[in-house]
Amino acid sequence: MQYILGIDIGTGSTKAVAVDYNGKAIHTEQVAYPTLSPHPGYSEQAPEIIWQAFLKCILRSIKTLQHTPHGISLSSAMHSFIPVDAAGNPLMNMITWADNRSASVADRIKNSPAGELIYRQTGTPVHAMSPLCKIIWLRENDPDLYARAVKYISIKEYIWFRLFGVHEIDHSIASATGLFDIEKLQWSEPALQLCGITADKLSVPVSTTFQRNILTTVAADTTGIPAGIPFMAGASDGCCANVGSFAVEPGIAALTIGTSGAIRVANTNPTFNFDAMTFNYRLDESTFISGGPINNGGVALRWYLSSFLKKDIADAAIYNEVIGEIDSIKAGSDGLIFLPYILGERAPLWNSETSGVFFGITAQHTQAYFTRAVLEGITLSLYHISQCLEESGLVIQQVNVSGGFVHSERWVQLLADIFGKPIGLVNTDDASAIGAAYMALRKISSLADYRSLKPDRVRIFTPNIENHRVYKESVFPLFRNLTNTLLLNMGVLSDMKTSALI
Repeated sequence: MQYILGIDIGTGSTKAVAVDYNGKAIHTEQVAYPTLSPHPGYSEQAPEIIWQAFLKCILRSIKTLQHTPHGISLSSAMHSFIPVDAAGNPLMNMITWADNRSASVADRIKNSPAGELIYRQTGTPVHAMSPLCKIIWLRENDPDLYARAVKYISIKEYIWFRLFGVHEIDHSIASATGLFDIEKLQWSEPALQLCGITADKLSVPVSTTFQRNILTTVAADTTGIPAGIPFMAGASDGCCANVGSFAVEPGIAALTIGTSGAIRVANTNPTFNFDAMTFNYRLDESTFISGGPINNGGVALRWYLSSFLKKDIADAAIYNEVIGEIDSIKAGSDGLIFLPYILGERAPLWNSETSGVFFGITAQHTQAYFTRAVLEGITLSLYHISQCLEESGLVIQQVNVSGGFVHSERWVQLLADIFGKPIGLVNTDDASAIGAAYMALRKISSLADYRSLKPDRVRIFTPNIENHRVYKESVFPLFRNLTNTLLLNMGVLSDMKTSALI
């Protein structure tokens, strides 16, 4: 059996999808792991646990399919940060993208003369998520550890080092660090100077199609994979999701809702918007992926179900049961608006002090109204980003979707109604893992492009025009105005909590 294994090293789990040479997903493995929060605003994970999850995905896939893959390609969550010693051992837990401890550093840089320069050179929003801000935070708050660190790497680089014994980083993950010149494809001198480090503290940048095929002795013995099987560096999860969603052509956006969420559009040039700080990450040497991420995707729905409704979110049927209630509620939830910023927010606000809001509550609003408002709020956040992208000159004609939410047809239809555009459902499996596999398959099979891998039939959800009119003319303007109006008071509330006044 001939297949390629795409592996996505995600925030909540590592997932492997085996893809045959026609591009069809034939097997999936997934291993979850916890996130630690030792202090408010902290988000950490143990690199060793993620390494073990990665190995389990490979070993279980090989055991089930009874064949070694013809190639393995990697996708990974962005912005992770691990200081390591000379032997590649972590000096602390990995800090994830969701960690907020360097928020004050990000604010300081963003509001300085260097802020826009760094953003435009690196393509990465100036935010607590970026390794740029995390290194500066470490220097200012733990100078001993900062001095002991031989290199600063991501979780993908950690796994690559365990596999091959070398520190290398693909252009895609590098382009999400805030430290990488996305035009010159080399480390940015202004960013390095801001951190007080030199390029030798970082891994060697390589192409997203770069391959190695001789594992370390330990990795070879553990996986049983013989020499000669290529491992491709691959790209970031967002860029891979565009590949897996067949959204690498102009006019086609990829939208993902998992724990968080994002909307992204491929382009031959970066698209900058400093106010909204849309990102510009590299898929390859000729393709930029421009877009924006939200913090509050599926996690906001899970919060609502578990904390608000006291539902057992481990039961998958609960989601369909509760979401099914929205059918009886008209678009706009009769004036009930949910600002979903329960974990602060990234694009287009880039404000860690934001908080969630239910606005417009009246006596007639029942649970079903609140449920629809929550789904609308999450989706309107992504629509907000799409408006910023289009205002910056990008064209979006269709949106292809991926992530756990695609299993709810009601939510996908709601997305079509809010965006007012056709929504394409291409792959129901993990688009990032599939995209990684497609990247390797294209190189191994010498495919001209990805179109030959696209399924013959793609399900399209078309918008309800009347519902879209309600969202475009009434609900979204109110959503946007409420966000802008309440930002100052959200900051005041955050200061009160920090000062223990409440």
